[in-house]
Amino acid sequence: MSPERFARISQLLDQRQPDLTLCLESVHKNHNLNALVRTADAVGLHEVHAVWYDEQFRLSRGAAVGSEKWVKVIHHDGLEPALEHFRAQDQQVLVTHLSPEAVDFRSVDYTKPTVIILGQERRGVTPAAIAAADYHIKVPMVGMAESLNVSVAAAVILYEAQRQREAAGYYQRPTLSEIERQRVLFEGGHPIFARLCRLNNIPYPPLNEQGEINADARWWEQIRSAKP
Repeated sequence: MSPERFARISQLLDQRQPDLTLCLESVHKNHNLNALVRTADAVGLHEVHAVWYDEQFRLSRGAAVGSEKWVKVIHHDGLEPALEHFRAQDQQVLVTHLSPEAVDFRSVDYTKPTVIILGQERRGVTPAAIAAADYHIKVPMVGMAESLNVSVAAAVILYEAQRQREAAGYYQRPTLSEIERQRVLFEGGHPIFARLCRLNNIPYPPLNEQGEINADARWWEQIRSAKP
């Protein structure tokens, strides 16, 4: 990859926030999914979680988010596997839900490890998600509309999280693991080789400090004989 591209990707990875994420419960409309992932990338999220219940939505899920190479999208068959992942990361669970206990989204401390659960476009979040929440959060509304589009609501909340983390210096302290850093650098800087590796089950090679491939002769031989 060029020095300029290496510097750009490195800067992106330096500012990633691996302990801040979104969880989307059956959000299935392509324009919403694409907007959500773009916003996640813009704010510095490293991954987004997608929870699926209905088989008809699963058929199109890859088309909606698979093209986004800068944000990892992790799929879960049901909410519980996702919650187990969040608990293992010691993340506070926020759910967008207009309950009597709901608090203004700006009153929450987003410098803590956090997951924000947003519900399906029509039905909203499930009772299981509501029960799992540490906080119900809401975006104050003073007009006739009762709710925002899911992608708009996510953007509003994420930029408050970004504001708090920026003020706390989180974007000046790289926290992404070296393994993930190397993966994104390779896939973003050497996409043709990355595709060959995935298609032929070849491990990604190490990269040097300039982002150049630092592989042995055996790896190059595997690449030369790989099926496109």
